Amino acid sequence: MSKDTFIKGALILTIAGVVVKVIGAVNRILLSRLLGGEGIGLYQLAYPIYLLALSISSAGIPVAISILVAEKVALKDYRGANKVFRLSLMVLAVLGSIFTGLLWFGAQWLIDWHFIRDPRAYYAILALAPAIFFVTILSSYRGYFQGLQMMVPSAISQIAEQLLRVATMIVLAYMLLPKGIEYAAAGATFGAAPGAVFGLLVLLYFYYRKRAYFKEQMQMQTTTGGDSSGRIIYRIIELAIPVSLASIMVPIVANIDLLIVPARLEVAGCTTEQATELYGYLTGMAVSLINLPTILTASLAASLVPAISEAYTLGNQATIINRTSTAMRLTMLICFPSFVGMWLLATPISRMLYGTPNAGTSIAILSLGIVFLGIHQTTTGVLQGLGRTGIPVKNLVFSAVVKIILSYILTAIPGLGIKGAAWATVADFFFAAILNIYWTGRLIGFTIDVRETIKALVAVSVMGVVVLYCYNYALHLSASNTFGTITAIGAGAVTYGIVLLLVGGVNGNDIGMIPLYGNELAKFLKKMGLLRG
Repeated sequence: MSKDTFIKGALILTIAGVVVKVIGAVNRILLSRLLGGEGIGLYQLAYPIYLLALSISSAGIPVAISILVAEKVALKDYRGANKVFRLSLMVLAVLGSIFTGLLWFGAQWLIDWHFIRDPRAYYAILALAPAIFFVTILSSYRGYFQGLQMMVPSAISQIAEQLLRVATMIVLAYMLLPKGIEYAAAGATFGAAPGAVFGLLVLLYFYYRKRAYFKEQMQMQTTTGGDSSGRIIYRIIELAIPVSLASIMVPIVANIDLLIVPARLEVAGCTTEQATELYGYLTGMAVSLINLPTILTASLAASLVPAISEAYTLGNQATIINRTSTAMRLTMLICFPSFVGMWLLATPISRMLYGTPNAGTSIAILSLGIVFLGIHQTTTGVLQGLGRTGIPVKNLVFSAVVKIILSYILTAIPGLGIKGAAWATVADFFFAAILNIYWTGRLIGFTIDVRETIKALVAVSVMGVVVLYCYNYALHLSASNTFGTITAIGAGAVTYGIVLLLVGGVNGNDIGMIPLYGNELAKFLKKMGLLRG
C-alpha cells in the first residue's frame, strides 16, 4: 500500500456516499407521495428501533475488524487476518441471529407495552427483522475489505444495496397499498432485507475473486504463530464496544433534545405550535443540511482507520503524523468553504431548498459546526486507527453533557430561543473536536499546520467576497432567489479552487489522488500554470 492509498479510498467512499444519498432522497420523495404522512409515520415508528438494534449488534465491529486486519496485514500475517475475519463473521452471525429473533418475537411486546403507540406499526417492525441478520453479515465483509484498504468493494456494495432496497420499497409499498396503509408501510420497511442481501452478494463476488490471492499469501507465509481465538474475540469486543456506544450516543442526544428544546422554547415565550415549528427548522432542516459537507470527512475517517493502524503496527511514527496531517489538511480544505458558503447564503439556501427563509438563522449558526464536526470525524479516525476507540466516546459524552446544559439554559432566554439551541449544538461539536485534537497531539505529537491553514483561509476569504457579489448581482439581474443562489455557489466553488491553486494550497500529488482522471487533470493544470509540484 502506498502512503496515499487512504486518500483514494476516501474519495471512492465519498462518491458512493453521494450516490447513496441521492438515491435515498429520490426514494423519500416517491415514498412520501405514495404513502402520505400517515404511512411515513408508521415507517418512522419502526425504523428507529431497527437502527438501534443495528447500532447495538454491529456498529462497532466493522471498525474493529478493519483495525485488526490492517494490523495483521502490516505484519504480513495473512493467516491471522483471515482468522480475524472468520471469527468476526461468526460473532456477527450469532449477534445478527439474536437481534433478528428479539425484534421478530418482541414486536408485539413493543406494541403491548406502548413503546410503539400505533399497533398498525407491528407489521413494519416484523418486516425489518430479517434485515438485521443480513446487514450484520454484510458489515463483517465491509470491515474486512476496509482493513485491506480496498474501498471499491464496500463502495459498490453500498450503491447496490441502496438501489435494490429502494426499488423493493417502492414496488412493495405500491403493491400492498390496496390492502391497507399498514401493509404498504411494512412493504416499504421490508426493502432493507433484499437490499442487504444484494450488497452481500456483491461483496461475496469480490471476496471469491480475491480468494486465490489470499490463499497464495497464506501459503507463502512462514510464521505459524498468532493470537488465539479467545484473544482475537476479546480484542474485537474491546475495540467495538466504544464505537457502538458512540453510535448510540447520537440518537440518545437527539431524543434528549426532543424533550428539552420545545419545552424551553415555551419558557422563552413561544406557543406550543411555534416551538414545534422552530424545532423543525433546527433539526429537520438545518441539521440535515450541515451534515452534507461532512460526507467526505466521514469517508476520510473510515479510510484513515486501517491506514493509521497499519503504520502504528509497524511503529512508523513519521507515517502516522504524515497521514494525519494530510487528512487534517483535506478536512480544512473541505470544511472551510462549506462553512463560509452556507453562512453567507443561509437564508437564500433555506428559501431555495425548503421554500421558507425561516430556517436561515439556524443554518447560519450551525454552519460553523461544519468545521468542528469535520475535525472531530477525522481525528476520531486517527484515534480509532491507534486502537484508542474509547477516547472519542468519552469526548462525545462530555460534549453531549455540555450541549444538554447549554440547550436547557440558552433556549429559554427570550432573546435567543432557537438560536440558543443552535449554539449549544455548535458547542457540542466544538468540544468533541478540541478534545480529540488534544488527545491526537498527546499520543502522536500532531499539531495543525498553520501555514496550510492560512492558505485555505485566504482562498475562502476571496471566495466569500465573490459569493456575496454574485448572489446580489444575479438576484438583481433575474429576481430569482434560486438562480442567484446557484450562481453564487458555482462562482464561489470556481473562485475557491483557482485561488487555492494560486496560493499553493493543493499540489500535483493531491490532484493525482482523484480517482480515474486525477493524473490527467494534474498535467493539464500544470500546463496552465495553475499547479505547482
